[in-house]
Amino acid sequence: MQLIDTDEKLKKFCNILKRQSFITVDSEFIREHCYYPKLCLLQVAYDGDSAVIDPLANIDLSPFFDILQNPDIVKVFHSGRQDIEIFYNLTGKTPKNVFDTQIAAMVCGFSENIGYGNLVHDIVHIDLDKSQRLTDWSLRPLDEAQLQYAVCDVTYLVDCYKYLCDYMQNNHRQDWINEEINWLCDENGYCINPDDAWMRIKHNAHSPQFLSALKYLAAWRERRAQKFNTPRSGILKDDVLLNIASTFPKSINELKTVRNLKSDIINGRLGAEIIEVLKEASQNPMPSDICRADRKQHPGVPNHEQSLMEILKLLLKIKCQEAGVIAKLVADDEDLRYIILNQPQNTKTMQSWRYEIFGKYAEQICKGKLSITYNPKKKCIEVK
Repeated sequence: MQLIDTDEKLKKFCNILKRQSFITVDSEFIREHCYYPKLCLLQVAYDGDSAVIDPLANIDLSPFFDILQNPDIVKVFHSGRQDIEIFYNLTGKTPKNVFDTQIAAMVCGFSENIGYGNLVHDIVHIDLDKSQRLTDWSLRPLDEAQLQYAVCDVTYLVDCYKYLCDYMQNNHRQDWINEEINWLCDENGYCINPDDAWMRIKHNAHSPQFLSALKYLAAWRERRAQKFNTPRSGILKDDVLLNIASTFPKSINELKTVRNLKSDIINGRLGAEIIEVLKEASQNPMPSDICRADRKQHPGVPNHEQSLMEILKLLLKIKCQEAGVIAKLVADDEDLRYIILNQPQNTKTMQSWRYEIFGKYAEQICKGKLSITYNPKKKCIEVK
């Protein structure tokens, strides 16, 4: 393991990475007091060596970013969404040719959303040291124990990747994770549009005035958080934002009546901005079609078919155990609802490999052409 803290060291290391078929990647960051996570450390390994890259050493990371965009090199992450988010924020692009061992582990029959430590234990039979888990990675210098802890997050990932690849190839499951990987690397998932921020806030009111206020207030908060790189909650928490939208004050005096809104906000610049935002919202009411869509809920299963829902859950568990794949990857409750309601076009479960494992059996159960029984002689559940 080497510590890379100069441009020259990074260029030499990246020249080695260019010749690899795959690399493993992890990052350490902080995000408690900022909108965009602050990258504090990069760990990279390949089959033979590893390195810890110090982004706080004022080095040019572009050679490594070029590696991330090289489609000929597999970039291996474990639960890589937050790492990919950081790279997207820094470069405006997601890495090319990504493999996520947490996703792959699910199609190989490991537990749902298995953590890195448990995966290493199951595959490499090593218990990782977690003593540095709460380290403040923004502080310098880092000692040897911190560096060794950090690099373990990528060195054992090499063996995990090899094992999972071999398993998927031997069981013809190489394509089973493509959909999830594509979703993971979809740049639209990392590009935050402030005008859509209101849709992430849970609420129970659906009037046009409330929704218009909520949309404009959430967009204002999002832009302010981005501009000043501060957490959304540091400006206004969700519950306060909802209280303002419900009250819809038209003046500073009316703003004072909003529950849980602090006086320094009311009497400061934020208070004036809130009133201006609400004024704009009042001039741009929420269209009725959006209001209807906001009220729309998941399709419900009729009471007389609730038992069928439970049977499908049992069938899903049985077939996924037989296939050695985690059920969550095959279908969720929404997929099962659509199957019962005979709307298979709305669910991925009725397509490709998921259909072969579970979907076709779910169809037969719903048509009364399949049964689930217990065989007392074999002491097992049978689907026939």
